[in-house]
Amino acid sequence: MSPESGQESSQQFRIAVVGGTGPQGKGLGYRFARHGHSVVIGSRAAEKAQVVADEVAQRLAGVPGAGQVSGAANADACTEADVVLLAVPYDGHDELVATLPLAGKTVISCVNPLAFDKRGAHGLAIDGGEGSAAESAQRLAPEATVVGAFHHVSAVTLWGEADYLSEEDVLVVGDSVEAKSVAIELARCVTGRDGIDGGKLRLARQLEPLTAVLISINRKYKTHSGIRISGLGGH
Repeated sequence: MSPESGQESSQQFRIAVVGGTGPQGKGLGYRFARHGHSVVIGSRAAEKAQVVADEVAQRLAGVPGAGQVSGAANADACTEADVVLLAVPYDGHDELVATLPLAGKTVISCVNPLAFDKRGAHGLAIDGGEGSAAESAQRLAPEATVVGAFHHVSAVTLWGEADYLSEEDVLVVGDSVEAKSVAIELARCVTGRDGIDGGKLRLARQLEPLTAVLISINRKYKTHSGIRISGLGGH
């Protein structure tokens, strides 16, 4: 399905963006609200969240059908949400997730556990290589349903002028078909077409550190690279 087809989400969600004051969270929150979803920007401080929410809302002024955008402290942002997007740095991730009211919610993790040294970015081994940020979130919030998605979309292009990031795909992993379908649908707000079902949640172990490769490409070629999957026919 191409962006020009005008495919939109068939459901409207209330989405909490935990870590929404960072560039990735702000960019995704903007894209979701632009397509009619209600977005609550979350931060450790409600005042900081509201400043970014006002910035996103101002950007959306005059956009037909845009959803409401508000700000709140992270836990408060999650309370009434249908969907919670985790867009926080990995440092402090586990401690934060353990404090959030996530039971019964679809949780989308785009957290990339990375480290940087003089040779550049590289992925961190989580649980001895047998885990990932997304799996950690699922372990910490067993009554939520966690999927991994939106790891590889550049914050710069998310906040950019293009209607859709039509040269990119959103890869989605998870153990629940229903929860994956939510992230696959929300991908339309970003690329103009469904996200791609990439398999089980454990494959977040491969998706998360792959971001380090894109960072290396960006540094080499002075660009904002993304992922595109070939061979899927009309996708």
